[in-house]
Amino acid sequence: MALLTLGINHRTAPVELRERVAFTPERMSEAFAELRAASGASEAAILSTCNRTELYLAGDDDCAPLVLRWLAGFHDLDAAELEEVLYIHRDADAVRHMMRVAAGLDSMVLGEPQIFGQLKDAYALAREHGGSGSFLSRMFEQTFTVAKRVRTQTAIGENPVSVAYAAVSMANRIFADMSKNKALLIGAGQTIELVARHLADAGVKNFIVANRTLERAQALAETRGGRGIVLSEIPDYLADVDIIISSTASPLPILGKGAVERSLKKRKHRPFFMVDIAVPRDIEPEVASLADVYLYTVDDLRQVIEENIRTREGAAREAENLIADGVQEFLSQLRALDAVSTLKQFRQRAELLRDIETEKALRALRNGGDPETALRSLARGLTNKLLHEPSIQVRKATTEGRTEVTEWLRELHQLDVLEVDATTTSEKI
Repeated sequence: MALLTLGINHRTAPVELRERVAFTPERMSEAFAELRAASGASEAAILSTCNRTELYLAGDDDCAPLVLRWLAGFHDLDAAELEEVLYIHRDADAVRHMMRVAAGLDSMVLGEPQIFGQLKDAYALAREHGGSGSFLSRMFEQTFTVAKRVRTQTAIGENPVSVAYAAVSMANRIFADMSKNKALLIGAGQTIELVARHLADAGVKNFIVANRTLERAQALAETRGGRGIVLSEIPDYLADVDIIISSTASPLPILGKGAVERSLKKRKHRPFFMVDIAVPRDIEPEVASLADVYLYTVDDLRQVIEENIRTREGAAREAENLIADGVQEFLSQLRALDAVSTLKQFRQRAELLRDIETEKALRALRNGGDPETALRSLARGLTNKLLHEPSIQVRKATTEGRTEVTEWLRELHQLDVLEVDATTTSEKI
């Protein structure tokens, strides 16, 4: 049974092509049915995110061209165009790739954790549609074990690598319990949306969103149970907030030193934490000179981000070692499974020969034969039948120069040990 991974991601294909190869939830059932039928694979799973689409298969090693043609046809694409951006991993490389994906080593943002959950969802979907059997199930389970090991034993996911996350992480340095703090977010674009999410994850429950248009401010604020205001209302609410993060496209500063000074008097010198992500800046630089104000700019965050990326890169090297060990563990499991199957067949054959010879002996006894003769005949017949085919194959292998077969035979039956035991016994006699 061969393991196979085919896919495209943010490194191999532009977003225009990635979105055309993505699988919608509505067509997943259809996709699973068609994929296994078209490829001949006995097991299949599908991972589809904004940054990648990957197919995980267990089946014949030569099914890759069939899968490519099916994938192109399913999405009405030219197979040649898709082949240019498609990567294929087999067996150990397929296992290693899945583990690297789960650990965030193959992500656009090194070490990002979301892909782990997306991969778990893909596994659950494969099981729901009957696509995951013994091979892929073991592959997924081992992947999750290794990815958790990477998360707990390295610093791959500990440090922020986005401006929004870095801003919230710096706020944690000022406020020990952020559930007690109120946040003012200035702007309502994607960066501020991400900031709001990270603040909520950090425990912040009270939000005010200020924006040029009230509708946009209210729409974002309502997602966090907060309040939306227009920019001109900021001075009215400033004294009540602790965290201020701003990211607008305004050509002029929105928050000046005078407004902050007046708010500090009302706050009785409780500190302000401010992050100005905007370029040009939204907060006057002179605000940084005020006591009890911690003001950071996008350049300050960039230093944090770059340092954290370097930390993650070091952790990534540790993660690669853990993944290499995980791949070997998985391959050992597969080899053990193969050994179990072979031993089962070997035992079944031996038991069949035993039953045949036992029936001969019983027949002889029923016909009045001598018990000792029947017993000796049983032993001799069983020995001959058990050794006949192996003896032929060992002679054939030796003639062909495959001497390792003889060495394996001696090891399997401990012949060298038996020879030593026999010599020791004769010396004692």
